[in-house]
Amino acid sequence: MFQSHKFLLTPAELRCLLLFHNEKYLTVKGIAQKLEVAKSRVTKIMEGLLNKKLVQSIDDPEDARVKLFSLTTSGLKKTSEIDNFIKEIHNELLMNLKPEDRKSVLHSLELLRSSMKVVKAKLF
Repeated sequence: MFQSHKFLLTPAELRCLLLFHNEKYLTVKGIAQKLEVAKSRVTKIMEGLLNKKLVQSIDDPEDARVKLFSLTTSGLKKTSEIDNFIKEIHNELLMNLKPEDRKSVLHSLELLRSSMKVVKAKLF
């Protein structure tokens, strides 16, 4: 993923952190499904994020075999920095377009997003 080194993260760690946007807790299985990688790969990614103190883990109170991961205060700060960076890049890209082209691009992106939702709903 673009500029992961800017945040002292691997591309996989950056992608993983961004999964926590609307989630308080994630499991290895859930992360593996969202990233479309093996659970063993997620374990390695989470070790890196734990070592960087960006996530923490607790035992699932309903199943001690399952670990629940959540962002630490540092992890929340890092995801906010990443979000702001992404927004800045997107804004800069759009501002380099003429206003009429910008409107057209945004409309096309919205059409694409709607179409992707329909296809995703059919597949899953």
